[in-house]
Parts: sequence; structure tokens; C-alpha cells
Amino acid sequence: MPLQIVHHPDYDAGFAVNHRFPMSKYPLLMDTLRARGLAGPDALNSAEPAPASWLKLAHAADYVDQVISCSVPEKIEREIGFPVTPRVSLRAQLATGGTVLAARLALRHGIACNTAGGSHHARHAQGAGFCTFNDVAVASLVLLAEGAATNILVVDLDVHQGDGTADILANDPRVFTFSMHGDRNYPVRKVASDLDVALPDGMGDAAYMERLAATLPELSAKAHWDIVFYNAGVDVHAEDRLGRLSLSDDGLRTRDDMVIRHFRAQGIPVCGVIGGGYSMDVPALAARHAMLFEVASDYAR
Repeated sequence: MPLQIVHHPDYDAGFAVNHRFPMSKYPLLMDTLRARGLAGPDALNSAEPAPASWLKLAHAADYVDQVISCSVPEKIEREIGFPVTPRVSLRAQLATGGTVLAARLALRHGIACNTAGGSHHARHAQGAGFCTFNDVAVASLVLLAEGAATNILVVDLDVHQGDGTADILANDPRVFTFSMHGDRNYPVRKVASDLDVALPDGMGDAAYMERLAATLPELSAKAHWDIVFYNAGVDVHAEDRLGRLSLSDDGLRTRDDMVIRHFRAQGIPVCGVIGGGYSMDVPALAARHAMLFEVASDYAR
């Protein structure tokens, strides 16, 4: 069976091409996956909006209601980085529902990926940093509530620290949060994950892989994980305008393979989400995001 991919055309909320958040990367990612033969009808699964009951497992009820009704206060919209319009609200609900579906597919097939997700700055009380709802936190809590998992690991390799995920899951011992990120990057005020590895500006492929290779066995020693959520943000790339690290294309591919191979070798399901990426060259950015799906397809069964 091919790699199971979750997508929806409304992951693209139609921002202007010069917006700091490159929304056009979502349709371009799908174009790239189709061109590479990864997005046939037997691989694609359509996301559905996450219901409010799921969202309220991770987020304050009044904030969820504000997003759904498009009545988010302007102060919070400024912290998110864009107005919560009907298209943005729908996108946030769909991307979260997509990660829940990808997690369920990963439990069934061993690995699956969402073509969105990784919105790790959304905290319990509100969104922030281009993140409206925290899809990985919601999906983790949905699986736990349903009894589909009892021990969950979040491996967040986006260049920005996963403060929102840490905030939401801080007091839940059933989920272990790991973030490896740029030390001097956003957010200024970090929220402690269960394990944080902060990296200096300019770190390249070799030093990055050495650090990651040393940490993965530590994570495996902590528990037998029922599922791993892998945030494969590509903003660690040397050409990302918000990244400050220096990974190459080959480095991104090596990183993704290292993570997926490590956990699949132990029979642990992996749910991949794409995380951040902010290059002005959006076709090149989409190609970087596509690497996750190419690597993951090698481990599909």
C-alpha cells in the first residue's frame, strides 16, 4: 500500500502572495507530490473539520468558540499574525482534523502524513505565531480520550521551539514533548518541553545530525511509544528566511530518514506533519516539504 496522505484543498486560505506566511505552499506541495507519483487516488485521504469537542480538549472553550464564529479579539489576531476570517477558521479546523485522521491511519498502517499541521505555537488559551489551533496536541488528546494510545511522543524538529504544544501538554504524563530548535529564534519566551535541545545559529548538517542521533535513543528509552508525532518543519534550511540554521536539502532528507527509520525499526507508528517553512521561493519550499513524503513512502507497507 502507498503512503497514506491526508489533504484538503482548503488548507490554502488564499493569502496574498507577499504575505509572510506562504499559504500557496499547500497547493504547490500537492502538485509536487502528484508529479512524483505519491498522490494517487489510493494514497489520498480527505480531511474533515475537527469538531469543537475535539478542539476543546486542548484549547480554552471560549477561544475555540471565537475561532469558529470568527470573533477572535484583534489583540489575539495580531499575535497569530493574521485575521481569523471564515477561510482561516475553516483551514484551522481542517488541518487539525487532518492530523487526527493521519494519526489514525498511522496506527493502522505504520506511517501516514498530513500535508498541513505542525501548528505548535497555538497554546491552550489562544493562538500565536501563525498557528490558530494546535493540531498535534488536539490529535494526541483525541487518541488518548478514545483509548487508541496511552503513551505518545512528540518529536518537533521545526526550527522554532514548540511552546504551544509544551503549554497544552505540560501536565499530561501520557505525552512526552521533545523540541530541538534554534536557541535564539522565536518564541522569545520558551515554554519548557519535557526535553528541549537548543541549537546555536548557523548549525549545519553534520553537527545537527550528530545531536539528533544522540537524542533519539534517549527518547526510545523513556517508554514504549504507541505513536510518534513528527513535526518535520523545513525552516531549519539554510535558505529559510526565518530559520537561522544551515541545513541543506540533503540534510533535510537525512534528518527525516533518521527519525522515521529509528521509530519504524521498533514498530512504532509515525504520523508526519509538515511544520514551518518560510522561503520566498515557494516552489523550492514546496519541494523541501515534499521530502518528508518521499522518505515516509519508503517505510509504507
